[in-house]
Amino acid sequence: MVVVIANDLPPAVRGRMKLWFVEPRANVFVSGVKDSVARQVIDYLLKSCPAKSGLLIFQRIPEAPGYRIYGYGDPRRKLIELSGLQLVLEKDQPLP
Repeated sequence: MVVVIANDLPPAVRGRMKLWFVEPRANVFVSGVKDSVARQVIDYLLKSCPAKSGLLIFQRIPEAPGYRIYGYGDPRRKLIELSGLQLVLEKDQPLP
């Protein structure tokens, strides 16, 4: 399974994404493609989208924790890694 969240996609990329993905909201794409196809789609997105697209890509993987997150450009949410676990930071607050 792959979930793609973008700030803005080029029209050609968005049209191609609609071939394999459901778009429940604008610039949010969800698909249950196989792992090998998922990797090809991710490579295509990272190669074809400008940095202003602000991509967050969630891919299901068979090993723990069960997902991998890719960020590209300037996504509205920041990605962090905590004890080897990828997380999406909601609010950036200083630690006590």
